[in-house]
Amino acid sequence: MTPVRVLAVASEVYPIVKTGGLADVAGALPIALKAHGVEMRTLMPGYPDVMRLLSGADEIRRWPDYFGGPGRLLAGSHDGLDLFVLDVPHLYARPGNPYVTAEGVDWPDNGLRFAALSRVAADIGHGLVAAFVPDVVHAHDWQAGLAPAYLHYDGTTRPGTVMTIHNMAYQGKFDRALTGAIGLPPDASFDVHGLEYFGGISFLKAGLQLADRITTVSPTYAREIQSDEGGMGLGGLLRERANVLSGILNGIDIEVWNPQTDPHIAYRFGAQDLTFRSANKAVLQQQFNLDSSDEAPLLGVISRLSWQKGLDLLLEAIPTILDQGMQLALLGSGDRDLQDRYQAAARANPGRIGVMIGYDEILAHLIQAGSDALLVPSRFEPCGLTQLCALRYGAVPIVSRVGGLEDTIVDSGEAGQNATGFKFGPVTADAFASTLRKANAAFHDKPTWRRLQLSGLATDVSWRNRAGEYAALYRSLMASRRG
Repeated sequence: MTPVRVLAVASEVYPIVKTGGLADVAGALPIALKAHGVEMRTLMPGYPDVMRLLSGADEIRRWPDYFGGPGRLLAGSHDGLDLFVLDVPHLYARPGNPYVTAEGVDWPDNGLRFAALSRVAADIGHGLVAAFVPDVVHAHDWQAGLAPAYLHYDGTTRPGTVMTIHNMAYQGKFDRALTGAIGLPPDASFDVHGLEYFGGISFLKAGLQLADRITTVSPTYAREIQSDEGGMGLGGLLRERANVLSGILNGIDIEVWNPQTDPHIAYRFGAQDLTFRSANKAVLQQQFNLDSSDEAPLLGVISRLSWQKGLDLLLEAIPTILDQGMQLALLGSGDRDLQDRYQAAARANPGRIGVMIGYDEILAHLIQAGSDALLVPSRFEPCGLTQLCALRYGAVPIVSRVGGLEDTIVDSGEAGQNATGFKFGPVTADAFASTLRKANAAFHDKPTWRRLQLSGLATDVSWRNRAGEYAALYRSLMASRRG
């Protein structure tokens, strides 16, 4: 097995900094790749939480002026992850969310902040760190999208490049006047085969245009983003580059998400004995002020409250949930109007609907362990991770037929004994309500429901095989560049 060195570039990494699924992937993939002969180190920004955790990191390089202020490149490790950290306080030493202010507005210098990250990634690709010269630079989402661009425009021998799309909706769009300030040639912002994007520039578009390989996080999403609608302005480019585009499903960390050892749930359990799921359900009902009932199907939701996630459709389905004798426990935050409407629904239906606004990792684990079913009614979903966790915990997923949801759940009407959940399409309120009624009927047929649970628990949701696909991609890229 040929050893491979890969520099991953990510703006967030679990368990250090997390706002979404990108962090979970960036945290789990490097560890899973070790079994496949891949040494991966991850470059991330030096946010305050990162600097606290890596207080003993080694300084590799210091700059008196790095994109407008002093900066350092550090090397360290945390929780099994080998990290490079770009410590540039004037860009990253800000509390809270990595991307937005306390008011929820994008930091006005985000273009500069993440160009700096990509620039040092390219420099590491060129050999800045003598002890680690990568064969491949793997950029995640728009925040790392300029790494392939810098390597391309530098015009010297470079490593192979991979660009992974976690969500096409976020494209890193800025004014083309930024191009000179971030050290790229001025003509790059006018080049339709470079950064240019509808009169401005897009970091994601640059990565998709200039990387050697493109991946996204499920095979179905890889097809969807080649359409005009799914590509969100970049469908044509992705159709042109379809020969280097592939979809590789995400996995989850099955040590973190393990009902047999999970410290965050009230009662631990395994596939051999699901008895304690009902005990977790009782605790979950108590946490959300729901009526104590083992016979009422409890629907769980862990989600950003947004149009993309279909959370407006779930609001329309509340009459069906109530008519069917179901309960709802929702954890999430996002669109202010949706937050207000869910809180109003909870006030209007005490004991039946419980809502907690925000995110709580411990409560997310309890929802997986105590819910009878987990709802993911997304209008588009690159992969989705909550439904994978649900399979692991015996919560039956009810999902829309899009992206990775289509790829990871086997519908009860399609596969009999191998079914793991319920899928609905088109993504409409009526189709969703109809599937909720179907799931309710199955819940009250105990042998049918138990088969769904056991099939889910038997599903491999780990990174083991999926990491192997990335390892094969890296080796294929290296071979093609040598050839």
